[in-house]
Amino acid sequence: MPEPAYVSIAGEIAKQIRTGKLSPGTQLHSYSELAELYGVSGVVVRQAIALLLSQGLVRTVARKGTFVSERPDLVRVSPERQFESAEGSFGNESDRPVRVDRDVRRVPAGGFAEVLGIAPHDEVTHVITRVTEDGRPISISDTYQPVDHVQKAPAYLEETIADRHPAPAHARWLGTAAGELVKTVHQRFINAADEVVMISHVSYPRDRYSAFVFRMRLDHDPEVDGFT
Repeated sequence: MPEPAYVSIAGEIAKQIRTGKLSPGTQLHSYSELAELYGVSGVVVRQAIALLLSQGLVRTVARKGTFVSERPDLVRVSPERQFESAEGSFGNESDRPVRVDRDVRRVPAGGFAEVLGIAPHDEVTHVITRVTEDGRPISISDTYQPVDHVQKAPAYLEETIADRHPAPAHARWLGTAAGELVKTVHQRFINAADEVVMISHVSYPRDRYSAFVFRMRLDHDPEVDGFT
């Protein structure tokens, strides 16, 4: 999926905060100055600042402006992460070297066939993504999608977040001790016809993020005096 402008802008500012280019307490440019700097509308700037606020990277002070947080914690925000590459997402979170390795293969759907609506012998693309930060393993994911996923673009994202015992391969990568829980994110990508077109299972160390935030756009429907 193409990266929206507000995600790109928020990512660039987040990187400056994580690397120390924007130190704690620094005041950001005004909305109008940021709009001119990035060549976007004020609406886009407000969306970018809202994302940075949800990540805990900045704070606002009434009638004064927006400032870099004193001690920003890592907050995982969806669905904005889906618009970024793993390199971009993790790179914006850290001021240390991040490495992303992918292992792509085709395998029979097997136990994932039913949820993907295909036959067990049909092939799916299996992508294993392993991420390290300064040499420390911080994420591993398994993603499965039918080989014709290009014709079935996802329209919705469903996430389930929980503390669980990791799959053996995830435990080995993260160096999890026996019996130790990890933070897991199970994702289903669903198209407009309500078909699951991709699933992903992600594991992080439990202390990786201080919070998990899911953002959803609500459109007001005046006919029902509510939101859709």
